[in-house]
Formats: sequence, C-alpha cells, structure tokens
Amino acid sequence: MTETEIFNKVSEILVDQFDLEDDEIKLTTNLSEDIDADSLDLFEVLNHVEDEFDIKLAVAEEIQTVQDLVNKVAEQVNA
Repeated sequence: MTETEIFNKVSEILVDQFDLEDDEIKLTTNLSEDIDADSLDLFEVLNHVEDEFDIKLAVAEEIQTVQDLVNKVAEQVNA
C-alpha cells in the first residue's frame, strides 16, 4: 500500500471524526494544534485507523502530525 493510499484513508477518518473539509488535512497538519485533537480524540482516531488497516499501533505519544500517523501505519501495513 502506498503512502498516498494510506494518507487518503487517514484523511477520510480525520475528516469524519472532526467534521473537517478534505483540503484541511495535509501531511504537515498537527493533530493537536491544527485540529484541536485532545488525547481522547487521538485515541478514537487510532482505533479507527487500526480497524481500517487491520493493524495494532503502539501508544502514540510520538504521533503529532498526519505524516507521523501515515508513517506508523505504513510501517505496520508493509511489515
């Protein structure tokens, strides 16, 4: 699965979760600063991502941007 495909699915999840527009999500988007995601929001996002990609992500302190999340998903999906 390519990074673009992963980004597109992650973007869909974020758009649905936070009621955003597609163009508001970029790889550089900071989850807490740009879309005001708190720890519970991030937990829910990670659950959706795990379900969507059928993977398990470790606790996500290091996931701060959409790029970080895409990278973690890619590591798991392509392992």
